[in-house]
Amino acid sequence: MGAFLESIQVSSVDVDEEKDEVEDEEAANDLSDSDVVTKYRAAGTIANEVLAKVMAACVPGVKAVELCQLGDDAIEELVGKIYNGKAKDGKKIDKGIAFPTCISPNACVGHYSPLASEDTVEIKEGDMVKIDLGVHVDGYIAVVAHTVVCGGAESKDRKADVQMAAWQAAECAVRMFKAGAKNHEITEMIAKVAESYKCSPVEGVLSHQMKKHVIDATKVVINKQTTEQQVKEAVFENNDVFAVDLVMSTGEGKPKQHEDRTTVFKRDLEQKYSLKMKTSRAFFSEVNARFPTLPFTLRAGKDERSWKMGVVECKNHGMFVEYPVLHEKPDELVAQVKFTALLLPSGNVVRITGGPAPLATSEYAVEDPALNDLLAQTADPKKKKKANKKKKKGGEGDEAEAKAE
Repeated sequence: MGAFLESIQVSSVDVDEEKDEVEDEEAANDLSDSDVVTKYRAAGTIANEVLAKVMAACVPGVKAVELCQLGDDAIEELVGKIYNGKAKDGKKIDKGIAFPTCISPNACVGHYSPLASEDTVEIKEGDMVKIDLGVHVDGYIAVVAHTVVCGGAESKDRKADVQMAAWQAAECAVRMFKAGAKNHEITEMIAKVAESYKCSPVEGVLSHQMKKHVIDATKVVINKQTTEQQVKEAVFENNDVFAVDLVMSTGEGKPKQHEDRTTVFKRDLEQKYSLKMKTSRAFFSEVNARFPTLPFTLRAGKDERSWKMGVVECKNHGMFVEYPVLHEKPDELVAQVKFTALLLPSGNVVRITGGPAPLATSEYAVEDPALNDLLAQTADPKKKKKANKKKKKGGEGDEAEAKAE
């Protein structure tokens, strides 16, 4: 009888602790809190600024690793200028890289963030380059990816087709991102846009819901659904934050892992293992201190050799999620557009990251009438609000919502 009562008491404590954790998580991810939205916006502003800087540096002759390092250094420099006080609990506010800068040209689908000693990629005039990076402020994440053509010339032919396919899919996605919409509706839209431009959505790409310190939360949108690759149905809700990732190919969209070294990893918090090698333990300890939950690159290590050695045992025992370098067939082209969007409690969508419209002229266009109607709508909540105010002849808006926007 005593053991039974003790187990009930322990269970009650566990339930209370679990309830507190749920309540804390809800508060930490509440977009009605202006401080939360402000931190997301700060991360988004820096991500956009760094993207622009890397785009400007994408000139003939530059090496991929130089652009990667430029992006990472710029993130660290810019986050160092904000939130240098302490949080309410007296701790220093954590901020920095949420996803290391990756530079993936032409048929490379993504995750190319090489070590300085191993980079063999020199960007050439006319190369189609995908720039992918992420920033966090106090764990609030903003990611962005954009596709540029080295040299800045206007894209035509298949370059233009694949760029416009990714861009128009992103423009449709931001307008579809609203409470009650379902993830498979976005996937179906992506397929229609791709077909319009005679392109293919790339398999294996996921758009992730994000939360504080979590870059890949529960809800996902799959870029292309196949018999082998499917995801559970999910419904968007007010307060959701999403990294919407659209990747298109002129080929079949079936990438394969490349021989390039995987350099981008993330801790798998579910996996535990007692590391045997001293180098592995030292590597894991440093990663755990600097990148406890978010992706990092091996390039971030002070000693490249020891990090290359240390990651092996950790990887072999499932302690890290890998982001391998993926490639389409060599003669194909891949374009990517990724943005971060907040679905505010009011139902308005705020896109906090994104690059400029591509300089591209395609002979194709979106053909579906419903998607064209969607594209004709504004994706800017401020413009919507002004239009509504005109209709209401100066009606009062919600003050908190105005601050959030």
